[in-house]
Amino acid sequence: MSIPVVDLADFLSSDPHRKAAFVQQLGKAYEEVGFVAVKNHGVPDALISHLYEYVQQFFSLPLDRKSTYEVPGLAGQRGYTSFGREHAKGSEAPDLKEFFQYGQIVEDKDVVAEEYPDNVAVNEIKAFNQTLYSAYRNFEKSGKALLQAIALYLNLDEYFFDEYIHNGNSILRCIHYPPITLEPKSAIRAEQHEDINLITLLVGASADGLQILTKQNEWVGVTSLPEQIVVNVGDMLQRLTNNRLRSTTHRVVNPARELWHTSRFSMPFFLHPRSEMSLASLESCIDKKHPKAYEDVTAGEYLDERLREIGLKK
Repeated sequence: MSIPVVDLADFLSSDPHRKAAFVQQLGKAYEEVGFVAVKNHGVPDALISHLYEYVQQFFSLPLDRKSTYEVPGLAGQRGYTSFGREHAKGSEAPDLKEFFQYGQIVEDKDVVAEEYPDNVAVNEIKAFNQTLYSAYRNFEKSGKALLQAIALYLNLDEYFFDEYIHNGNSILRCIHYPPITLEPKSAIRAEQHEDINLITLLVGASADGLQILTKQNEWVGVTSLPEQIVVNVGDMLQRLTNNRLRSTTHRVVNPARELWHTSRFSMPFFLHPRSEMSLASLESCIDKKHPKAYEDVTAGEYLDERLREIGLKK
């Protein structure tokens, strides 16, 4: 399936017609599909290439070395999470993956810094740490622009989300799906799920496997060109818009048997707001045809609930 493609350069241009057209293209794609591919997204190709290189080096380390970067009590929010620890909401089967997570660094005197644990520095691959930082900041910048466009589509002030994502609780997750060495109990590397956050920015994975569930209840593969990133709506934005913008169900399926010996790498950036942001549905998204579907909750409360549901927090 070729998902809708939008050009972020249109939104960032000085041409009001190009900007307005982008807003409508993005909003309609999120109402109809839930995923878009974004070109001219602003994350340098060289940076993405270096990050993939260091990610592969990290996951090639012996397990006893990787395990030294797994920090108990952090619910996987920083550092390494070993194979089979996470499962989709409502599923008992663990996903066939291991991952490394990098989070927010507060560089002003914002009190929110007290909420965030330190990132975990990898000693064996010195360039990995700086590359994670650079990628994180670039994804933040691109995500901020996309949320400004979403705000305009929702008839909000263009900068509605800015204050909530400043020093937000976003996560850059580097995922490794290892080769399949035994007959798997499931054909799924990552069981069907919806993302927790506002939006997810995903640079092209190293192998096929991502599928989305269409409105016709059919699973279709999603592909994007190397110079594009795929961006989807998460549950927090779905709650905020009272289901106007839908969080799309997706999964990662196993490769064909002849490719079982191969790894798959993926690097989603989960754009989260600050924990105090209210996810109470916008009044403009509630009417007689669309009564309020969710209880009021803050982003922090909702994240805590979901981390428990997927097995990362007890």
